[in-house]
Amino acid sequence: MIELLVKGSLSYLLGSIVGSLIVGRLRGGIDIRALGSGNAGATNALRTQGKAVALWVLVIDLAKGWIATHLIAPALLPGIAPAAPALHAWCVTVCGLAVILGHVYPLWYGFRGGKGVATLVGTVLGIHPWLLLPMVLTWFAAVVLFGFVGLASMLGAFGLAVSIALSDASPRAPLLSYGILVAVLILFTHRANIARMSAGTESRARRLWLFGSRRRQA
Repeated sequence: MIELLVKGSLSYLLGSIVGSLIVGRLRGGIDIRALGSGNAGATNALRTQGKAVALWVLVIDLAKGWIATHLIAPALLPGIAPAAPALHAWCVTVCGLAVILGHVYPLWYGFRGGKGVATLVGTVLGIHPWLLLPMVLTWFAAVVLFGFVGLASMLGAFGLAVSIALSDASPRAPLLSYGILVAVLILFTHRANIARMSAGTESRARRLWLFGSRRRQA
């Protein structure tokens, strides 16, 4: 149990290093949460700061997810005896969730962070990279069909949970629990997007939306 607590805490603190807020501070103290949609993520960085900034934000947020599940979760911590095998298997679940929660509720930035999608992708890279395939395909299909990046992110997260449920990935119970919990968390962090879609005010990704030009002409 001590191992899970320590690794979870380290992952949360790592997650609290939010890429957009770091880059914004280096670029003259810009707080992206005061711009655009107010979200401290790569999508808002792209819309308000440009491609170069968005790329650095994406790299930072992906990297911390990968570090949490690929390096912190399996690591042997000095002075701390590893948990029993059955409990140790849950390290990936704890670290993956903790790093995303750190991004969404960062300790260093007043608990106001991003929505956790890029960090989620990073955690999946650290767990089993092949699990990214159903996520990315689901995300892309949703954007092309509906044009909503937020909706695509939610469906991609649920696609991860479904792919884990249908696979023989090991350890099965911890990974399936992780997939379900992060899908619910991503749904929660996109509740404002859901409200805007219901109100008809959510913006669309016109360049990727298959039916964008047709709808504009209607």
